[in-house]
Amino acid sequence: MSFEEWLQSRLTAHGFPCGAIDGVIGPVTIAALKAFERSRGFPVDGTADERVVAALRLTASALPAGVIRPADLPEAEIQKIKLVPQTWPRQADVPAFFGAIGTRQTLIEIPFDMVLAYDRGVRARRMSLHEKVAPSALRVLERVAQLYSAKERAELGLNLFAGSLNVRRMRGGSAYSMHSWGIAIDFDNARNPLNAGRPEARLSHADALPFWQAWEAEGWLSLGRARNFDWMHVQAARL
Repeated sequence: MSFEEWLQSRLTAHGFPCGAIDGVIGPVTIAALKAFERSRGFPVDGTADERVVAALRLTASALPAGVIRPADLPEAEIQKIKLVPQTWPRQADVPAFFGAIGTRQTLIEIPFDMVLAYDRGVRARRMSLHEKVAPSALRVLERVAQLYSAKERAELGLNLFAGSLNVRRMRGGSAYSMHSWGIAIDFDNARNPLNAGRPEARLSHADALPFWQAWEAEGWLSLGRARNFDWMHVQAARL
């Protein structure tokens, strides 16, 4: 299946019919694409950029509602897509951008083996994230699965899931944590305690750099890289 055929089939699956699935991007397909962009609040320009493709990769009628799975689009075809850097809001603007705390959540299937950091006998198969950040997080985790072997992920603690959605206040403050919106993820809290900096925090070491760069390529922020504390944490919000 070509990218053009995949695009038409996914638009149709999401309720924006393109007519024949023939790989010809004509006026009907462009109209469907613009209607899809408008429905998602994207710029309406008829361009299948990375954000549009990520949204099309979300659950349609063929998948269980509310669960995002690794894509069926071949990686070679994804490389053809025009990339659009994602810019997440500043922390002060998070409520306006993401809405009420604890709402608009969806599940992603974790594309490699993880266990709960607090109970390593329990497999972590999915994580709950805000619908606006879920496709981005899934892309990063898929990239992490490519960058590191299972042994390397275990050595770094990338297989230890320490939480995503958690409606609570920030430690020592009155403002809500970024976890309250499901826009933050924690890894291996035991070896990356809140106030640990370099080199104590495990994820501050050089072998974790590709991990952080994968997140930063999607606009996510590491508090460890930015402020040298809370190295367990990555968030879809700027300081």
